[in-house]
Amino acid sequence: MGLAIDCLTANIGAEISGVDLASELTDTTVAEIRRALLDHQVLVFRDQSLTPEDHIRFARRFGPIKRPPVATAHGGPPEINVLDQTDPRGEGADAWHADNTYTAEPPMGSLLRVIQLPSVGGDTAFASMYAAYEALSPEIQRLCDGLTAIHDVTRSLSKAIARGHSVANLAELQKKLPPVEHPVVIVHPETGRRALFVNVNSTERIVGWSDAESEMLLRFLFEHTKNPEFQLRVAWDTRTLVFLDNRCTQHYAIADYRERRILHRVAVE
Repeated sequence: MGLAIDCLTANIGAEISGVDLASELTDTTVAEIRRALLDHQVLVFRDQSLTPEDHIRFARRFGPIKRPPVATAHGGPPEINVLDQTDPRGEGADAWHADNTYTAEPPMGSLLRVIQLPSVGGDTAFASMYAAYEALSPEIQRLCDGLTAIHDVTRSLSKAIARGHSVANLAELQKKLPPVEHPVVIVHPETGRRALFVNVNSTERIVGWSDAESEMLLRFLFEHTKNPEFQLRVAWDTRTLVFLDNRCTQHYAIADYRERRILHRVAVE
């Protein structure tokens, strides 16, 4: 019997049942999950009992693990980035972003699991960058199709250092992770669909444009991606895993809690 796949919104997200992620999965099941990810962009698996080792092993079925380019200060296995927050307002995850786009090869996907929850709040929202691109007028699509943008680690890393979530040396990391260029619109390598690929945490400017022109277009695109029609909101419990396609989605950790919340993230190359 195959997976049960239930769509969560018209544009993004599906809940997957009928599979135990802690078990040894067949190649057929892994292929079904990958197909579902390509179709729905974000997959939600409920009622899973997982250890950190299970989390890592499941992620490896989809490709090599991409270790965090900037590890947090909160420990954990090297494959897991631990986000341990109590008052997350302004710390960076509460802005629409894709993971690690300041690197030359951002991860294909991220697998998220919350292991400690506040008594209320702490949901994560996800947005389809396919839907965001497709909602633009043909004229703006054609404009964006030909552009590239600079992505830089400085803004997100500065916040992490200031809030005590990273002990990295900013100057050293800036040398290790110099600014990179990515298309403003990417063509997904597996689906062929076009997706916006700019985000407020890492995208600094449009290549070849003046500062004023770049700021104008990026401000418009950043605001455009916030449209609720593109979004899915996931309420967490400690038996849920979310698998997102980092190439065609953004996510936003809702900063509506003041108690400890611990999330584990494993990224796939």
